[in-house]
Order: sequence, then structure tokens, then C-alpha cells
Amino acid sequence: MIHHRFKNKRIGVLMGGLSSEREVSLKSGAAVCEALSRLGYTQIPIDVDRDIAATLKRERIEAAFIALHGRYGEDGAIQGLLEIMQIPYTGSKITASAIAMDKSRSYDIFRAHQLPTPDTLILNREEADLSPKKRAPFDFPVVVKPVSEGSSVGVSIVKNSDDFSKALKTAFQYGEEIVIQPYISGMEVHVGILDQKAIGAIEIKSKGVFYDYKAKYVPGMSTHIYPAPLPEKVYKTVLDLAEKTHNVIGCDSYSRVDFLVDKDMNPFILEVNTLPGMTETSLMPEMARENGLDFDMLVEKIIETASTAFGKRDAS
Repeated sequence: MIHHRFKNKRIGVLMGGLSSEREVSLKSGAAVCEALSRLGYTQIPIDVDRDIAATLKRERIEAAFIALHGRYGEDGAIQGLLEIMQIPYTGSKITASAIAMDKSRSYDIFRAHQLPTPDTLILNREEADLSPKKRAPFDFPVVVKPVSEGSSVGVSIVKNSDDFSKALKTAFQYGEEIVIQPYISGMEVHVGILDQKAIGAIEIKSKGVFYDYKAKYVPGMSTHIYPAPLPEKVYKTVLDLAEKTHNVIGCDSYSRVDFLVDKDMNPFILEVNTLPGMTETSLMPEMARENGLDFDMLVEKIIETASTAFGKRDAS
């Protein structure tokens, strides 16, 4: 049962922001605003900039639905500000947001909890002039990606040493550390978590080389198969692993955990998205629909979990 704690509150929908995922965030935010409006909530769309604290105060925001993606929105930064201002907000709290966004720290935690992940090398900018054979403990092809970006921004699949330097340069545009992993050929599977429980797994078939930015957000560039066509035992294993991953990172409310399942049906955890997309092509709303929750119901369920780290949310 939903208690509608925020029905008469001024809800700021935080969108846009300063990251490379700004355009996607604007679409997520617009969709959330429309849903809240249909549901009868007072929603105030806020395009987040460096004056966000003053804006929140001026608009007398009483709760925040975070529809931001990427740096400053998904990494604990905006969560810290909202904690200081004592404004309840959606999604995970500061620490879990920061850890999930930092792939280096995430993989450390995954390994510490014996969760299956690809072999991983973290490379900083000073080490980047070394040859891949000196640095990488695995053969080509490899995946190169930034440590702290989402939506597949800055990701390259490298098939030979000739393309390695270009991939490093691309990834280093987004931070001082990058991730290098062996390329795993297999099924791309994403698991939605809602109210701390896995709601299902969906397979993505991309028309490109992998599920990149274009495949994620351009209609028709990928095919979604729900439920993911995995053997029953593997399907259950993936759901269990997703819940464990969500919990060991310390996530709240909802998230999406991304996997690759290889040809031998071995699942590998790639990352946790603490603020999964809320656009018309996003996976979380699609999985919710398959479980009887339309978009408006999903948005309401999420906003009613809003809290600060110092104030536990009411049971719903």
C-alpha cells in the first residue's frame, strides 16, 4: 500500500545536469514530470546547474526525484547536497551512489563478496604509455571504458594493439582512471531491482557491436526480450546475483544490474546503475510493465520511497 506521503509536497524533478548524459537525463526528467502531473503531485522541473542549492531553496522543494544520470547526479554529489539541505530524495544514498559509479571500487567489492566479474585491470593516465601486453593480463579483444561514466559513454571494444591507443585516449577524456577487461562474447542481460527485490531479467540484442549509447536511446536500435531466454536455473542465478550485488553495494529502493552471460551460461556482473534511465526506451520501466506496473505506477512507487540517510522511509 502506498501512503502518498508526498502528494501535497513540492517535488523537484532534478534533470539535465553537468554530465555527458545530460540529454538522456532531460528525457528521463520530462517523462517523470509528466507522470507525476498525471498522478496529481506538484512537480517542479529543475535543470541542475552549479546554482542548484539556491534553486532548491528558491523553489521551496520538499522532496527530490533524481532523474540525473552520470557524474554529479549518480555519484553521490547531488545526494550529499540534498542530505545537507535535509530534502528527501529518491534512489540510493551517498556511499552506495559513489561506489556504484566508480567501477574500480565496485569491482573490489564484487570480488570481496565472491561475485562473478570479468578479469579487470584499472589503468591510470601515467601508466597509459605502456604497451597493452605489458599491462593487460589477457589477450585481445579487450573492452576499454572510463571508471566513472554510464550509458556506455567512452567505451571501446579493441581487437588489436593498433587500436589500443585510440581507445585509451577516448576513455581518458572522462577521467583519470580507466577499466580494461577481456571481451566476453555472450548474452547481454539486465536485471531490474525494485524495493530491494529482483523483478526480472531482460536480454538486449543490439544492432551495433554492443549495447552502446545509440542502442540504448535510439528507438529501433536494439531488441528487448523479456524474460531473458536463459535456462531456468541460470535465470534464477542471475536474479539472485543481482539482488546480492544491489545489497553489497548498499543500494536503496531501485537499481539495474547489468550482466554478460557467456556461451557456457556463466554470468558476469558488469555494473550497477543506481539511477537507471526513465525514458521511453529504458529497461527499468519496461521490466516494471511486464510485472504489472505501468510507468505512472513505477514513478509513484519510487517517489514514495524518498528519504534522507538520516530519516528512514515509511513502510509502503
